[in-house]
Amino acid sequence: MNYTIEKNEQYALIRLDENRFGEEESITFEPLSRSLFREGYSNIIIDMSPVQSVDQTGIMTIRKINRQCINEVGLLILVTKNDDLVKFLDAANISDLTILPTVEEAIDAVFMNELENDFRSEQDDEYDIEGSVGNADA
Repeated sequence: MNYTIEKNEQYALIRLDENRFGEEESITFEPLSRSLFREGYSNIIIDMSPVQSVDQTGIMTIRKINRQCINEVGLLILVTKNDDLVKFLDAANISDLTILPTVEEAIDAVFMNELENDFRSEQDDEYDIEGSVGNADA
């Protein structure tokens, strides 16, 4: 599989240089994604601009990586403007999969997700503090 990878503090951007995403690409892609998770990347953006087709093995790989990103409170974002590919991926019913038309929008989505996670974490901390104070009075 031909690709380039850019790593940022918040995300890893993988730019595919293939016209399909199938079994052969999945063989390379799964260990690559596991490596990114070990390095602490829970947000992965895959620029699929040149990709014209995805087979069932590719769908299974995308589903697996998406689930891992969600488990790590991150996002898997696929970037493509190919309407046929978007329809095919939508029909695959991969829950909570994000597909956007540009890398810039994908990066914005990562930052929004990070802000939402930080906000949720702050709210949880507030509730923990309030709960502790209430228990001390009892």
